[in-house]
Amino acid sequence: MLLARHKKFLHRIVTGDEKWIHYDNRKEENHGTTWPRDNIDSKTEYSWKKLMLCIWWDQLGVVYYELLNPSETIIGTLYRIRLMRLTRALKEKRPQYYSRHDKIILPHDNARPRVAVPVKKYLKALDWEVLPHPPYSPDIAPSDYHLFRPMAHALSEQRFTSYEDTKNWVDSWIASKDKEFFRLGIRTLPEK
Repeated sequence: MLLARHKKFLHRIVTGDEKWIHYDNRKEENHGTTWPRDNIDSKTEYSWKKLMLCIWWDQLGVVYYELLNPSETIIGTLYRIRLMRLTRALKEKRPQYYSRHDKIILPHDNARPRVAVPVKKYLKALDWEVLPHPPYSPDIAPSDYHLFRPMAHALSEQRFTSYEDTKNWVDSWIASKDKEFFRLGIRTLPEK
């Protein structure tokens, strides 16, 4: 009964998060880490390069994602800009959210960029329902438990040489996931 009641609002959830994608994801032999070797070689150059993936999705699939430039990280004003881009993508890809009377539900932790004043003001202006959840709780963050785990597995032996190389891999990985993959990620949320 309770589970059935919760599933009535799941179609309104748009969730998202960030993940670092390293240029070199291969594991060090015998250690299971990606720390640089004692003898520095050309492989080490890629061990520390990484890009931040910002991604938002719903039960129909990925709505918007962006790989930040190598020098960028997420701060409040930049997070607001990403939310503005997400809003445009939602209007283009999911117009049904704006034709219904129910609000978009955005699960959100209290990480610093998400609670910055510009972000709070923007979300209030959008009139989205912000669903708070405890920070660093991968068991209830759909991106952590459903999206990033299989992505990390697929990344485990990848080595990228450029931003474009990384973006092409992410595009391909996202395209390989069908609608059912994303639907399942949202539908299992009440069980977490």
